[in-house]
Amino acid sequence: MDRKMLGVILTLIIVFAFFLGLVYVGGNMLGVERLQTGERPLLRFAFVGIGLVAAFLVYAFTKENKAWVVGTREVVYMAIGAALYAVFSYLFNGTVFVVPSVSQVALRPAICIPMFFGFAFGPVVGFFTGAVGNMVGDALTGFGLYPQWSVGNGLIGLIAGIPMLFADKKKSLDTVLIVGAILAAIGTLFFFLFRTVPNTLFYDPANNIFGDQPVSLLVGLSIVVGFVLVLIVRFAFGKNIDVAAAVTWGMLGNLIGLGFAALSDIWINGYPLPVAIVGEFLPSAGPNLIFAAILVPILVIAYKGLQRQTGR
Repeated sequence: MDRKMLGVILTLIIVFAFFLGLVYVGGNMLGVERLQTGERPLLRFAFVGIGLVAAFLVYAFTKENKAWVVGTREVVYMAIGAALYAVFSYLFNGTVFVVPSVSQVALRPAICIPMFFGFAFGPVVGFFTGAVGNMVGDALTGFGLYPQWSVGNGLIGLIAGIPMLFADKKKSLDTVLIVGAILAAIGTLFFFLFRTVPNTLFYDPANNIFGDQPVSLLVGLSIVVGFVLVLIVRFAFGKNIDVAAAVTWGMLGNLIGLGFAALSDIWINGYPLPVAIVGEFLPSAGPNLIFAAILVPILVIAYKGLQRQTGR
């Protein structure tokens, strides 16, 4: 077993063990309420396993690439990324700093962190940042733990790091945009076919609303708005391939990662397919695409500027 494979496998094992420790030791054995998960914990962890296997398969098909190396530098970035994502997820969860939002759209600016860390430091760093950071953020927030959604966040970071696997980052962008357009179109079509589905991620305790309101028009179209913004950034920064690649692959990561998490609830929570897509996928993926288009370019430009100044 070479060092790259060992590093990837150890990272995935650590993620799984960390999740297991929080839920079964902290939540079950110690009885810490904020560390408890919902019903069917074994099924939730089965989907965690599926997500980890998917991450390993991405490695297996591209294992010759040096982007998979996990050394001291990558471990440090994993810790920093996960910590930042956890803290900012907690701060912007709607109870500490309230980000202005309208019509059921929950804004999560912290999502730019796993996308940036994946793009800048590689898919392994992105995966760890998204998965562990989201799990810790949920624990700090106290809304309960949903490990399959944390793995979905890990896939966001991993897919955002895929450009590092290409010598020519521009080569695959058009294909990624086409796939993103298809996924966004499917989600939007479901919205128009099932307009009465409730937004299961929308909570308004002041008005006694807990996921029982039909999805608003803005939520239903948010994924289209997000995709259009990504498309604008892609071509507006046509000569800055780093920004274009980071935003485009970050978009795909959100669509696939959160799609995976939402669809898992068909089995875990017994949701019909329309509820998983309209009630969970659209309210989470749509706003994330908006932040991918707005915040990721800022982070990438700042990082590249710092690299030029330091000569790294």
